[in-house]
Amino acid sequence: MIIDSHQHIWDPTQAEYSWLTRDLSPIDRSILFPEFIAKMKSRNIDYTVLVQSADNLEDTQLMLDAANHNPQIAAVVAYLPLEDPIRTREIASEYASNPKIVGVRNLIHTYPDPHWLLRGAVNESLSILVEFGLTFDVVSTLPEHLELIAALSENHPNLRMVIDHLSKPPIAEGTNSPQASKWRSLMSEAAQNPNVYAKISGLYPGSAPMDWSSASIRPFIHEALEIFGSQRLMYGGDWPISVLSGDYERVFDGLSEVILELSEADQKNIWSESAKNFYKLDISERLIA
Repeated sequence: MIIDSHQHIWDPTQAEYSWLTRDLSPIDRSILFPEFIAKMKSRNIDYTVLVQSADNLEDTQLMLDAANHNPQIAAVVAYLPLEDPIRTREIASEYASNPKIVGVRNLIHTYPDPHWLLRGAVNESLSILVEFGLTFDVVSTLPEHLELIAALSENHPNLRMVIDHLSKPPIAEGTNSPQASKWRSLMSEAAQNPNVYAKISGLYPGSAPMDWSSASIRPFIHEALEIFGSQRLMYGGDWPISVLSGDYERVFDGLSEVILELSEADQKNIWSESAKNFYKLDISERLIA
């Protein structure tokens, strides 16, 4: 079984995506789930997890509508206005009645304050996530974001967090760079909390998304394995952002080349078991034979 733990859809006619600008062509358009189905079939992907693409409820509704019509969508990671604990509680109570909603994400990497998650109101809202059994996807693109994990773990020891895209390791700089050393140290600190997982996804340099290979990402995946163990690592295709890095098939094949070198148990964890355990997905059968 293969579960893609990180995939998006968006529709600018239904929700606002302030980051979706013309310089992101060819993905600066509506991209809905039917477009992804052929890609799933081409790589035998059984299920996927839709992850929020905008800090608004319209984007969440778009994902829920898709999930209601497509059994391949195992779960939805939604948006909550974490800066407003009262509103967060109101909406979280609604989410709790929807079995498709498993977690929450905010686009913290776009916020001017890299320490936004430590604000008092936000911390109150994170406690509400724990209360309602919701997970939290951490969009960690800066060392400052990764540094927050230890403080968040101390404040909310029962909050299940997953670090998106392995916190964007310095692939272009290489494993012997100072940046890699800091990344390694901060990831190791984050992993001290057994409730923190990470996604093997989005592993391409932001400034040159086509400039990557299996060889360039292999050492960072192996570092993550040493730090977290395969039981806390999950595969994510990051489509349609991956279109900018060669499209879904190239990204999947590049990751597969590394993952298929691992033991059968490690492969099973990364392809499906870790996502099932983290998001508490009730999945027992494959969709694609």
